[in-house]
Amino acid sequence: MNEGEEKLGQIYFAILGAVALAFGAAELIASASEGFTWGILDSSGGADPMFLPWRAIIILSVGFFYLSSVKNFAEIHQLAKAVMASIMIWIVAGMAIWSRIAGSIPGEETWFNSLEGFLASYAPPYCPEMFLLPFSLVIVYYVLKEKETEK
Repeated sequence: MNEGEEKLGQIYFAILGAVALAFGAAELIASASEGFTWGILDSSGGADPMFLPWRAIIILSVGFFYLSSVKNFAEIHQLAKAVMASIMIWIVAGMAIWSRIAGSIPGEETWFNSLEGFLASYAPPYCPEMFLLPFSLVIVYYVLKEKETEK
């Protein structure tokens, strides 16, 4: 990994870490109260209110891991912190996506949901980790670049 890629990675993951930290803090505050829905962002814990505090702690940890990995980003241990943070996002976001899929199949009065009801269940609002998911996939690029430089 060259210096330009390392610098870009540092900036990118510092911003992503700050956003994750903000989302985690918002979810922690939401778990102490009734939760909130703001535009397309949902931190109400409507699907599973018991998991909201844990989700907040996980997202806060993700933010801390990303922010702690930006110093000397090309070093393998620092890159491993960013990979670990990304995997944490993938697990929590995967659970949220699975919850949406599983909740969209049964109907309210019938065994199966109608096509309109099925598609409507995928409409916003979305939880914060679903917003972080596509941005966390950038770590795959840096892992592949690190693998290239080892050869």
